[in-house]
Amino acid sequence: MNRFLRPLAAFATLLALSASFSGAAHADSKEVVIAYQDMVVPWRYAQATGEVEKATGYKVTFRKLGSGADVIRALASGSVQLGEAGSSPVAAGLSQGVDISLFWILDNINDAEALVARDGSNVTSVAGLKGKKIGVPFVSTSHFHTLVALQSAGVNPSEVKIVNLRPPEIAAAWERGDIDATYIWDPVLAKVKKSGKVLITSGQVAQQTGKATFDGFVVDRKFAAQNADFVTRFVKVLAATDASYRDHPSAWTATSPQVEAVAKESGANAQEVPASLALYAFPTAAQQASSTWLGGGAQSGAAKSLAATAAFLKTQGTIQNVLPDYSTGIDPQFVQRAAQ
Repeated sequence: MNRFLRPLAAFATLLALSASFSGAAHADSKEVVIAYQDMVVPWRYAQATGEVEKATGYKVTFRKLGSGADVIRALASGSVQLGEAGSSPVAAGLSQGVDISLFWILDNINDAEALVARDGSNVTSVAGLKGKKIGVPFVSTSHFHTLVALQSAGVNPSEVKIVNLRPPEIAAAWERGDIDATYIWDPVLAKVKKSGKVLITSGQVAQQTGKATFDGFVVDRKFAAQNADFVTRFVKVLAATDASYRDHPSAWTATSPQVEAVAKESGANAQEVPASLALYAFPTAAQQASSTWLGGGAQSGAAKSLAATAAFLKTQGTIQNVLPDYSTGIDPQFVQRAAQ
């Protein structure tokens, strides 16, 4: 667990020393590196078709990373300026003092992450995972909900062997029969469902415990301050692509250019993408600007979710400190502009 987070403090120090230089350099050159993961989300279409470059005039380099913890470390080191990460690694990064801010809700995870038991494991409920081996990406939203689900079912996490695996490693371990269960997202989720039983989804965990999870976009604070127009235009691209899917989901078929692009960028099977997208909820810019998500300071939905996540991570020994107010790591100005 700690091997993902241990470098963050050092990287935060490095960022403090180097970000002013790197931010200025990127502001002058109009170049940006955006980190992304393998999540199946609508904006992959804009990513594939160069919409960010067209809307902003910046030279954009996309860098695919294996986990949210990797994204936070890359932001801390200054090697990327913006990146996708789940609420758990965002909470961990802010708690470690990484100078980032959450500016967009990529998705409400809802049922797009699930705890699945492998056929042949003889596990039919969360309580039945006692003594079993579960593969999850550490410090991810699915890791957080794994622990929440276990405790809610009366299972002490210490009674389960939880192993740290990135999504591609989970797929391989599943095929070999090395793990009994996994808590993961698509495209791996779609694969394991074919030979496993869904025990619980993140939407159900949130409903039962009040501890919701989400994926978001975070940005280096100095870069955002020096490139505010870029971030504003980028948010409008994100909002437009989400609206295209949200308003016309039936147009996103397996053979549509939108879905083909999503499949290509995420590594998913195009035939499975429409069903995967349907598992998420994609809030509008207006919803994100409200207190439901990014607006409203400490009482915003995102701030409260990050605080609950951080408190839980501390009980697990993953982080040492919990901030008194996580709204200090949220910047709603860009969605507020996009919502106008």
